[in-house]
Amino acid sequence: MTYGMHYLKGAVDAHVHTCPHLNGRSATVFESVRQAAAAGMRAIGLMDNFQNSTGYAALAMAELGHLGVEVFGGLIMQPTAGGVTLEAARNAVDYGYGPGTGARFLSMPTHHTRAVARREGRTGLYLEAAFGVNDDGTIPDPVPAIMDLCAERDIVFDCGHVDGWEAVALVREARKRGCKRIRTHCARYDLDAIREITAMEAYAEFNFFLLTHATQVGLTHVDQEKHRAPSLTMDELAPRIRAAGTRAITSSDAGIFLLAPPVEAFREYMVLLEAAGFEEADLRRMNTENPVELFRIGSFM
Repeated sequence: MTYGMHYLKGAVDAHVHTCPHLNGRSATVFESVRQAAAAGMRAIGLMDNFQNSTGYAALAMAELGHLGVEVFGGLIMQPTAGGVTLEAARNAVDYGYGPGTGARFLSMPTHHTRAVARREGRTGLYLEAAFGVNDDGTIPDPVPAIMDLCAERDIVFDCGHVDGWEAVALVREARKRGCKRIRTHCARYDLDAIREITAMEAYAEFNFFLLTHATQVGLTHVDQEKHRAPSLTMDELAPRIRAAGTRAITSSDAGIFLLAPPVEAFREYMVLLEAAGFEEADLRRMNTENPVELFRIGSFM
């Protein structure tokens, strides 16, 4: 058996990009479900930068649910998926094949944000239209109403790819509005921001993609231009994971054709984390216990 596969038994990879994309994929949605089942995984979460992924997840469950892998999706509120609008959010939470198949998360944009736009050197109307928290720390409309919807449906509010101070402001407002399930993407945040986020009982996700060679080339995400995600080393990532303490979540963020399929990428990540000094109990908490709690795995089967 390939070393590290034992870490995947019962695990949840909540960040899988095998939906159709502008860039090539390492597996289809159906293939990624079958591979997860073969590895003994409990669930995978589909993410799509262009469309609501709950339809793909509902279809996968209808066709492959007998394999025992819970497949869930949600909406990343990119312009191509309807943007940051209450209408798009309302549609997503009931989109699927009946009760229990709607969006498990509603996410602020992942690429059409001011944080990413500035990193990419964007200017003008693109930068103005990109999502961001107001400079005074207040949350722009209609985000509070979207948070209310997440609280009402008891699903995850995801802060998207914003700066650390913006994530802190979003988490604070989401908690104030009754959101119990919050995901942030903390791989680039400073330690103080991570500690503040997790002190408010939000989860901090750390993905494998940023450690890989896939960061070395430009990829197409929001238009026909190619843009590069700056890479991280394990020496940079590990202290951030430790700062998140018991609120850390690990994910592959795999699916791009430059990497192995998500199951193998997730295995490689676990082995890297083990080599960086994380104990098996730490890995189990990050790849199983926390995502099970955050996404209510098992409650919809």
